[in-house]
Amino acid sequence: MEIIDRLEKNGALNYAHLKNPVYLKTTLPILVEMFWSENPVFYQLLLQEADLETIRKRVFNYLADFERKNFTFHHNTDTTKRNISRRCIQVLKNIFSIRSEELTGQSVLKFLTELAHQPEVTASVAFIEDLRNIFLGMKGKTELGSKVISMEHFEKDNHRAVARLRSQTLNIVGEKIDARISKYPGGLDDEVIRMRTANRDRIIKVLGASTKEWNDWKWQCRNIVRDVKVLEKMIRLTPRERMAIERGVGNRLPFGITPYYVSLMDYEAGRKHDHAIRAQVIPPLDYVENVLLSKELGADLDFMGEKDTSPVDLVTRRYPQIAIFKPYNTCAQICVYCQRNWEITDVLDAGAKASNSKLESALQWFEENPEVTEVLVTGGDPAVMNDAMTRKVLGRLAELDHIRRIRIGTRTPVVLPMRITDEYAKILAGFIEPGRREVAVMTHFEHLYEITPESVRAVRKLRSRGVPVYNQGVFTMENARRFEMVGLRKALRSIGVDPYYTFNAKGKEETRAYRVPIARLIQEQVEEARLTPGLDRCDEAVFNIPRIGKSYLRAGHDHEVIMLTPDGSRVYEFYPWDLGFADTKPYLHEDVPILDFLAEMSKRGEDPDDYRSIWYHF
Repeated sequence: MEIIDRLEKNGALNYAHLKNPVYLKTTLPILVEMFWSENPVFYQLLLQEADLETIRKRVFNYLADFERKNFTFHHNTDTTKRNISRRCIQVLKNIFSIRSEELTGQSVLKFLTELAHQPEVTASVAFIEDLRNIFLGMKGKTELGSKVISMEHFEKDNHRAVARLRSQTLNIVGEKIDARISKYPGGLDDEVIRMRTANRDRIIKVLGASTKEWNDWKWQCRNIVRDVKVLEKMIRLTPRERMAIERGVGNRLPFGITPYYVSLMDYEAGRKHDHAIRAQVIPPLDYVENVLLSKELGADLDFMGEKDTSPVDLVTRRYPQIAIFKPYNTCAQICVYCQRNWEITDVLDAGAKASNSKLESALQWFEENPEVTEVLVTGGDPAVMNDAMTRKVLGRLAELDHIRRIRIGTRTPVVLPMRITDEYAKILAGFIEPGRREVAVMTHFEHLYEITPESVRAVRKLRSRGVPVYNQGVFTMENARRFEMVGLRKALRSIGVDPYYTFNAKGKEETRAYRVPIARLIQEQVEEARLTPGLDRCDEAVFNIPRIGKSYLRAGHDHEVIMLTPDGSRVYEFYPWDLGFADTKPYLHEDVPILDFLAEMSKRGEDPDDYRSIWYHF
């Protein structure tokens, strides 16, 4: 208790101060002491004078004792805590294994042994806190657990009374969900619509245009905002936003925003409500600096290994029956964290259209590979192609009898909804042959603040002609608050868009400001999405493995935590879906520390305690 009192007195887990080096220096020794006091037997095992392998055997016996307890618990034991305990034990066995040490080149067991013998050894708060929570989970001391309706206060077999109590409890849960979602304003709120109408009028005045021109997608493309001085006439920028844009544009990093998408931003700087909007197109300053450094050092920014999965130019293939076709290599605007932005020279680059020879070569490849029955036309954004080019590309694909589904990957319903004209929708629908060929649109709404009357009209034009619309969201720091993605999925369903995938934001150091721990996405899908109706939650949490493709995060057999780095990052080993018939190896992914995420949530006004179960999602 004395240690715990000291911990609370010193505010060891005051998340708002976790970026302060002085604060961390004073907090760390208390956390380490607390960890040892909570695990005295484990501590003594490390203190014994023995070689590392002897200590490892004793530690595994220690873990086995807890594992045996899980099979001897009384049937009334809290099921949630038992399941958490089993998962934590497996993670600890992985972390302490020789195999994990050889794969990662790191040893938690060696580090902890040194820390036990030499208190001056420096650990990180994120490392100790993650390990401490995993040990608490192993021992069933998480303060998490199932709340079961007790039958003892009811007459025997009084099922109706139990059902009514359950219904009352569910009402409370539903009310809390609605209260959470209502915290996040959406683009269909009356007040937001009025604000954006004023934004539109102001931007039209700046550009010397008319409302008719505003609603013309070609006018929007001709007036892409590329200059920070022009942008500042439309919205207010913070000094860092302005500096990031100037630095990026000055070094030829792709940058541009459609006037329509600028109108979705709040006029005042500060990112109170429009954080997800600005973050997609206005890069953080450290992102710009890291990308420029990577380019200077000649680093390969092809994170997904596109070059290794491209049998011919314009084609990417990772799966047996589907391939990507990229006829147009640019977009109306560039998302900062896009996995393909390294391929794009500039927004609406004049040379983005593939040459006729490359197009013919790629189409010939599809013709020669009848095993590919589905094509995802993406790039770049193929919807930015003109109608004639769209007819040509889709027409050639439709000539192939074995192509049974064509998907159009586009963000135009989000960033340029006026592109979805009646004629464009008619073109897509014209290639649908019920029973033989489907045509679908795959788009990328990231936040319910992006859903507007204009995007609703775009979706309705497609849906009314039989073209289904699906959403692939990217889970970032901008939509990772509790029930934020639930709010998006509910709003999407209400306008006729089916949730399809939620991708974990990926990348390297360049996109670190956007990345969220895998544990948070799994937590969202298991705890939040599960509470909503099935059609709202019908998307799947996935992680894209470079060169291999999607790994389903809720499928525990596809991945596991095998190491914890000194800075508190979990290392995941992903097992490719094609393991067994292709020469592919498991992929190691170093995640972002959970404590860093919680600190950022605290900075954004969230209560970290609301996320406390995050430690037990692996």
